[in-house]
Amino acid sequence: MKLSQFKFKLPQELVALYPHSVEREFTSSDGTKNIFRVTRRDECRLMVLHKASQRIEMYRKDAKGNPVEGDFLNFRNVLDYFSDGDAFVFNDTKVFPARLYGTKEKTDAKIEVFLLRELNEEMRLWDVLVEPARKIRIGNKLFFDESGTMVAEVIDNTTSRGRTLRFLYDCPHDEFKRELFALGEAPLPRYIIDNREDHHATKDDMEDFQCVFARHEGAVTAPATGLHFSREMMKMMEIIGIQPAFITLHCGLGNFHEIEVEDLTKHKMDSEQMFVNAEACKVVNTAKENGHHVCAVGASVVKATETAVGTDGRLKEFEGWTNKFIFPPYEFGLADSMICNFYHPLSTLLMETAAFGGYDLVMEAYNLAVKNGYKFGCYGDALLIVND
Repeated sequence: MKLSQFKFKLPQELVALYPHSVEREFTSSDGTKNIFRVTRRDECRLMVLHKASQRIEMYRKDAKGNPVEGDFLNFRNVLDYFSDGDAFVFNDTKVFPARLYGTKEKTDAKIEVFLLRELNEEMRLWDVLVEPARKIRIGNKLFFDESGTMVAEVIDNTTSRGRTLRFLYDCPHDEFKRELFALGEAPLPRYIIDNREDHHATKDDMEDFQCVFARHEGAVTAPATGLHFSREMMKMMEIIGIQPAFITLHCGLGNFHEIEVEDLTKHKMDSEQMFVNAEACKVVNTAKENGHHVCAVGASVVKATETAVGTDGRLKEFEGWTNKFIFPPYEFGLADSMICNFYHPLSTLLMETAAFGGYDLVMEAYNLAVKNGYKFGCYGDALLIVND
């Protein structure tokens, strides 16, 4: 397929800049009524796409089974489509506070450093992106706190914006990382940061931009679909009998890069590190063998499971890297259901969704989402694709 087939008009007001929240009324002891907003990650809107019957659901149903227009499904309704014995596959990667702000020595020019990954613990070497890149050269020293104790030296240029930094901080490694991360903020995508009034993440974002089941540190952007799951929903899954399987794929920035070729077969994805252990394989394969549904929670999970699935349709243990790029047409080997967010035009995430749900049906769903005011992006609303 061609890049231009994934272009659509997305109004800026439909891009979610903050997580889903609801208004709550609180009455104080003196009788004063106050209204405040509370984040409710599991109460965003949900749209359901049925692949086999080519149906799209947006509304709850009344007692007679008829859709009630205007009464939108919310994310908690996801569990209505699954039952005892089904399996959900989650990405348990953990986001770290990768965006730092500092100054350049002598000039005090303000700079942004985005941590990508640690290259060498002993030498405190990090692969980073810098902004503005033209001002940051080999040999420059960068300062990240007022006391001047957290200092880094630029020792290499890796790409136009990429640099290798050596942090000059003499202490045990655990202490160094704790102090470094204390200076950082949640690595929200640029389309969120650039469109907020203050152009910064809040203190709450470090919690909001983290899945409740996150465990293995290494991601510089969250597996966004997993953000919708609350602890209450995870408990509800347990009560129903839906089995969780956890894989790890450390999400990088590759999904936010612009595609520069019209022919999608010529696009190359960045590699991301991933791990699939024996326990996850057991949960998923048991569900498949017993005829139950396997639902992939998010585009990163689909990428990981399609990397690790065998020709027999069973999930295999895996430790390594993947640069898998999924776009239509594609024959999926593992999951029969997928939960995802609504993604930006021309994005690799939209292409993967279209491959899973069918190009025409997914683009129809996106058209409905825009017309009905669904929110897009990492903090946006959700789409469930089921094969019935």
